[in-house]
Amino acid sequence: MNKVYGSVLLGLVFCFGITVSAQESKKEGQIDQSRAIKIPAGTKQKVRGVIVSRDADNFILRDMTGGDVQVNLTNLTKVEEKKSNPFRRSKNYGTTQLLRGLTIEVEGRGDANGSLVAEKVKMTDDALVVARTVESRVTPVEGRVGDAEGRISQAEANAQRLSGQLEELTAISNAARGGAKAAQDTADFAIAGVSATNKRIDQIVSTLDDYEPKRGITVNFKVGSFKLSPDAMATLDEIATQAKTERAYVIEVTGFASADGKLDLNRRLSQQRADAVVRYLAENHMIPLRRIVTPFGYGVAQPIADNTTREGREQNRRVEVKILVNKGLTSPPPPVNMSRPNSGE
Repeated sequence: MNKVYGSVLLGLVFCFGITVSAQESKKEGQIDQSRAIKIPAGTKQKVRGVIVSRDADNFILRDMTGGDVQVNLTNLTKVEEKKSNPFRRSKNYGTTQLLRGLTIEVEGRGDANGSLVAEKVKMTDDALVVARTVESRVTPVEGRVGDAEGRISQAEANAQRLSGQLEELTAISNAARGGAKAAQDTADFAIAGVSATNKRIDQIVSTLDDYEPKRGITVNFKVGSFKLSPDAMATLDEIATQAKTERAYVIEVTGFASADGKLDLNRRLSQQRADAVVRYLAENHMIPLRRIVTPFGYGVAQPIADNTTREGREQNRRVEVKILVNKGLTSPPPPVNMSRPNSGE
């Protein structure tokens, strides 16, 4: 347990470094050519490293020497457990579990662009626990920082423009002593605008971690199944459409199971249900993975109904989907009286 906890701390430090580096990049997922490692076309390679950037069908893997390799995923890519016990059957994972901060081993062949086309990806359970913890903390921060930087840049530009107007008005006041009072009133107006802008900046920065739920839905599943029903897909269509109209949003996906069956099976089944929802949102509505908090399956924990009845078990076989919106980036600015003062004779 202490080993995993220490790995989580190291992973957080590493991924916050990734966050800063990503903010400096012109395009998310763009490989740094100074670090790039090209794989010769047709050459079979095995690379071990840490995922530093992830898109829908590819990711960037930083190897132990600090070099970056672009890895492409296909429908034939296998993701499985790197087991330590040779007598136990290895687990299989979905590609949605390939998260930033995850230490993996990739086998594949180079393509014409120098990328590695993954045939097999191996990872340990401990590494996956670390990556899930890191991703759930880093992704919302990245979104908030990016949105906040845009708002602050716009606010600074407005402040600079108003400051230039103030200097111009001050020069007019000095040149025309007879209109000093009118110029001073106008200057006060400009200063008030700068003050209002600064207050808005302070408001944004102070509420970066303050999220509020905008909407939540629940989709249900049949016994032992993680297949989405037509009704479930229709419900997901509605919430995906609404999410795209929101600013500074993230989507939280959590899976659950009824008390039917074994504990480990239900935990795995609840994770598969959550993964199925994430895949549907990403593939059918192009919801970016950075907008989705790492999906998690709680198994039989947190039931909403009585597991001793058939109706209760039906309600507990579910996935909950919530749209969360950052208050600091969506709340309206405080009202400011921006009417110009009347000039006196």
